[in-house]
Amino acid sequence: MTEVIRVEGTNEAAAIRQAGKFLREGKLVAFPTETVYGLGVHLENIEAVERLYEVKGRPKEKELTLAIAHPSDLGKYGIRLSPSAKRLADRFWPGPLTLILRNSKKEKVGVRMPGHPVAQRVITEAVVPIGLPSANPSGKNPPRSAEEVLHYFDGMIDLVLDGGETTFGVSSTVVDMGDAAWTILREGVISREEIEKVCHG
Repeated sequence: MTEVIRVEGTNEAAAIRQAGKFLREGKLVAFPTETVYGLGVHLENIEAVERLYEVKGRPKEKELTLAIAHPSDLGKYGIRLSPSAKRLADRFWPGPLTLILRNSKKEKVGVRMPGHPVAQRVITEAVVPIGLPSANPSGKNPPRSAEEVLHYFDGMIDLVLDGGETTFGVSSTVVDMGDAAWTILREGVISREEIEKVCHG
């Protein structure tokens, strides 16, 4: 059975602690962001990551997005922002923007800083690096509620934090900052026009 905890009032702190503990232990935990519900996993736990790919039916070549709670977290992962990436981060983080950046090993890493307080607190509480794809099988609509997460994954994941319906119900906008130019890979909550306006200063 998948455990479900309603995040509200006096039980919020305990729910966040439980989610952080589960993630450190390599369990799969769904929780709300401002866009859709995400499915959190400890990125350095190989077995947990493999289980997530299996549960979602996610193609192995699709990397997982790194979720952070604060821009200062980037330094822990050897990631620096280019001037245009910093303009986007300053304008849209925390919020529905995923940036494809490069780390110190020149590897591409998708990074997202959710604008939902529950997501931020879970990421902080977990301490370990958290991957956060949407909590749906590949090819299916991303879930806006805990009920929709359970429809997909009841009995297949370990915990769902029920924070009510998400604000947008649409995935984040994804921008690959590249080496010399930027490219919008997916237009989500933030429009192409908004991205262009910020990048072009």
